[in-house]
Amino acid sequence: MAEICPTTGVQRILLSSDGSEFSEGAVREAVRLAKTCSSSLSVLSVIDYNPEFDSVAPQIMEKKEKEARLHLEAVQARARKEGVECATLVEKGEDPYRNIVEAAEKDKSTMIVMGRRGRTGLKRLMMGSVTARVIGLAPCNVLVVPRAAEVRFKSILVATDGSRYSAAAVSEAIGLAKRNGSQLTVISVVPAEIATPTDIDFTVNQRELIAEKEMRNAEQNAKAVKEAAQKEGVTVKAFVMSGKPAEAVIQIAGEQKADLIVVGSHGRTGVERLLMGSVAERVIVLASCPVLVVKR
Repeated sequence: MAEICPTTGVQRILLSSDGSEFSEGAVREAVRLAKTCSSSLSVLSVIDYNPEFDSVAPQIMEKKEKEARLHLEAVQARARKEGVECATLVEKGEDPYRNIVEAAEKDKSTMIVMGRRGRTGLKRLMMGSVTARVIGLAPCNVLVVPRAAEVRFKSILVATDGSRYSAAAVSEAIGLAKRNGSQLTVISVVPAEIATPTDIDFTVNQRELIAEKEMRNAEQNAKAVKEAAQKEGVTVKAFVMSGKPAEAVIQIAGEQKADLIVVGSHGRTGVERLLMGSVAERVIVLASCPVLVVKR
């Protein structure tokens, strides 16, 4: 029996792969998702480009291009073996994230799939800057797949803080849970630094009032999502916690055996730097399962 596509809105998948071990999960799951959902699949590899260095040692760039093309040909063969047609593209760029975002815009991609860290990652628990910036600027949802992870929809966790960013994530998570008959877990976290401010100008009563107000807001957010999910016939649990938001999300994800975490993203762009939401970024860094960052 053919598998049913677990999600909507994946008509055109853009897979970003640099050929490193950190891209393996993204490659595997992008091909599988494209096959299941009859989606078009394009795979892009961007080579870091330094004009000055290239002019001095052009043979290095030629070697990198050859390696990238061989990698993409291997991915294409892998996809075709699964009955998926796969377009390939190698580009050079001083800022690879721009190439990925522009390719998604040009191709009208409905989802970008990528690994958590690429060749330039320096620490074991660090998300590559390319991944972070693509998430911040992407015109569509981004699925970040750790190397050993599989994309499953049996148990979905969504984080909410009541913002418009998390509202988009909640809508996506409820839709996924309904479509797949998933167990949905909702978590709303009161940041510890809000619950217990250290500013000396705060009196004990003020600290207690702030903590109480934040806890009420968190409870209302979680309750609203739970009720919305129940109206759609989704089995749902809701949790409210106090502490470091990302760590709390990861803790509940582990306890509930979540195989997909859904979060919203917010960021600000500048000429030289893009910052995405620190909570979303840390969740991606710490998660052992795939994380879907909802941009709509």
